[in-house]
Amino acid sequence: MQFEPLPESFYKPSAEIVAPRLLGHFLIRNTPDGPCGGPIVETEAYLIGDPACHGFIGKTPRNASLYGPPGRAYVYLIYGFHFCFNAVCHPLGSAEAVLVRAIEVLYGEEFMRAHRTVTALHQLTSGPGKLCAALDIDRKFDGLDICDAGAPVFIARNPAQKEFLIEKSPMVTTRRVGITKAAEMPLRFYLEGSPYVSRRIKPGVTPLRKAHDKSSDKF
Repeated sequence: MQFEPLPESFYKPSAEIVAPRLLGHFLIRNTPDGPCGGPIVETEAYLIGDPACHGFIGKTPRNASLYGPPGRAYVYLIYGFHFCFNAVCHPLGSAEAVLVRAIEVLYGEEFMRAHRTVTALHQLTSGPGKLCAALDIDRKFDGLDICDAGAPVFIARNPAQKEFLIEKSPMVTTRRVGITKAAEMPLRFYLEGSPYVSRRIKPGVTPLRKAHDKSSDKF
């Protein structure tokens, strides 16, 4: 099975632009038994000057990978137990990234079940900590080149992305979840038709805006 990694140039725009564009492409974990992973169905963007972004406090040894270059992995630990996988965006030194919050299980279900014991298939990867556990992603992959098909983890182009997006439509844009700082910013994107989405908009709540193609310099 051959996968074509998304190139570094894909990650050079702001994370606000890259986050919705990642939907439908494949997060792939290379294992001794073959590729494992599936299409991305939920993302969040974290930007320059964003109080919720780990780069807001400045560069440290723990967040150094967040500063690029683009197309690298930024992996961090939360609550002392769960890992989160991010794709670094923007030019070198900018500190922007896209958090991959959920993927669908397409390849390597057996590998995932060996690392995460659940009954319902969608529970394997319906959240950032869940997918990292299922794919066995941890801090050792921090700083990894995710544009390299030979890397342990990378993001690959889905040749049928357009069809997948239509099938799982609509794309919803809403505020981010699981954070307290700048939580109201409309930087979370997900495919409503996917059962793997970690958290949906509550009834009666309207999405704040649609994704756009302008880089944001105001945050």
